[in-house]
Amino acid sequence: MTDETTSLRYRTIFISDIHLGTRGCKAEHLLDFLRHTEAETIYLVGDIFDGWRLRRSWYWPQAHNDVVQKLLRKARKGTRLIYVPGNHDEVLRDYTGQHFGGVEVRHDTIHETADGRRLLVMHGDAFDGIVACARWLAFVGDWGYGVVLTANTWFNLLRRRLGFGYWSLSAYVKHRVKNAVQYIARFEESVAEEARRRKVDGIVCGHIHQAEIRTIGDVLYINDGDWVESCTALVEHFDGELEILHWAALRNLAMLPQGAPPAADAEKKQMGAAA
Repeated sequence: MTDETTSLRYRTIFISDIHLGTRGCKAEHLLDFLRHTEAETIYLVGDIFDGWRLRRSWYWPQAHNDVVQKLLRKARKGTRLIYVPGNHDEVLRDYTGQHFGGVEVRHDTIHETADGRRLLVMHGDAFDGIVACARWLAFVGDWGYGVVLTANTWFNLLRRRLGFGYWSLSAYVKHRVKNAVQYIARFEESVAEEARRRKVDGIVCGHIHQAEIRTIGDVLYINDGDWVESCTALVEHFDGELEILHWAALRNLAMLPQGAPPAADAEKKQMGAAA
């Protein structure tokens, strides 16, 4: 299958927390996703590359460069690319309002769905008390998180050799730590309150690597997940329906060889999470 051959078409795609420049980045999974999907608009919702890690040590394999080139190729072919920087790629916040190679840089933005809902799109780190108030602790936490992701990489290498599909050890550990669960809940409530303040119907964010669509009070809360643990993206169908795609799990469940596109009907039945 060539890069130009796709089977899944959407009105909008939202992806975040790719963390290019780190060993935990699942660039090959993302490339597979980008090759098999097309959209009128793609939102890059922060932490696309990891400036924190790159400042400490340079790591940039060919697959990471391929992700950048694939996104820019989509922009050249007419896809609208909107980049909302996060805390790990915060250097780009100095260029808010500018365009680079067909990519628009925004601090945050409003997306209107096909069925008329207004969604605030932002990375979400401003509502993380650790990042906002104790930056040094965020760096320490980032180091510890890197250790867990390294273990996750070796764990999945062993799984592949045994014939099993990808499964996120790091996500499993995080979701079972009481403090992490409480942290996620506080974050979700904070960003939902920001949506109310901005008088929008909902919010799309990233940052905490926890993909979810749910209603918090009168606000639609959506987190598009990440590409170091869950390999997830948020997609909007042409009727305005919103869905989280768990790409690695979808590919594993469908038992598809690399390069073979999944059927759109099977995809929605297996992994759909409608708003």
